[in-house]
Amino acid sequence: MSGAHPADPIAEAFEAHRDRLTAVARRVLGSHADADDAVQEAWLRLSRQDAGTIDNLGGWLTTVVGRISLDLLRSGRTRPTVPLDDQPPGATVTLDDDPNPEELAALGDSVGLALTTVLDSLRPDERLAFVLHDVFAVPHGEIGAIIGRSADATKMLTSRARRKVRTARRSAGDRRREREVVAAFLAAAREGRFERLLEVLHPEVELTVHAPGGRFVTIGATEVAGRARVAAAAARGHAATVGGRPGVIAWHADGTPLSVLAFTVAEGRITGITAVVDPAELALMDLPDAV
Repeated sequence: MSGAHPADPIAEAFEAHRDRLTAVARRVLGSHADADDAVQEAWLRLSRQDAGTIDNLGGWLTTVVGRISLDLLRSGRTRPTVPLDDQPPGATVTLDDDPNPEELAALGDSVGLALTTVLDSLRPDERLAFVLHDVFAVPHGEIGAIIGRSADATKMLTSRARRKVRTARRSAGDRRREREVVAAFLAAAREGRFERLLEVLHPEVELTVHAPGGRFVTIGATEVAGRARVAAAAARGHAATVGGRPGVIAWHADGTPLSVLAFTVAEGRITGITAVVDPAELALMDLPDAV
């Protein structure tokens, strides 16, 4: 928070709300960097406001962050959330709750996992209404004031968004099965079990590696299995969701990103693998910190 004096009571009050504001912005915007920008803008607006006119600082700040986030979504200036294929730096990468890929199969049907894949399909006002009401318990009347709707209209908006999220939750079983396939592949790669690799790879599987020298494509189960050392090196990383797909992120010992892998699974077999190992491309991705 630039320009704030540590003894400033307004700054101290803002800091007391910072974590919640950041959580709201991250849920709505889907990006660490965008969330930080939104919270910083909220601080700047507060610093220009007569704090004596604010009865409920927490509510006021939530409203401001909500409006800033909504404006960003409507303007299209947020960082895009797209599958990791032709434009890997645009993919959103979020860590799963499991500590390593070996436990990918243990992923449950969580709200967080559903939100990862469904929020981008919601309209900006639906997204904001759902996050504020169902995740952070903000009343419909307060949300309506942000999006310019009545409380009843906002309630209907939230209900529509909730139905979409429930649909995503029902498909969580499919995502869990996808992660089981990925977990089997990673285990086989780590253990050097070539025949097991062939079992989980589609005969026409395509591996695309984003390396410093360019993009290199390998097609065919036998050929991809022979290059499984790429996955073996990442298999000790952390389970992640990459652009809505099951994946893995690994870091160097100093905490800098080593690789990001994303898998496409169909009918119980891996049909596509994208591996980003180019430091320049990794630097452009909005990656979480090492764990």
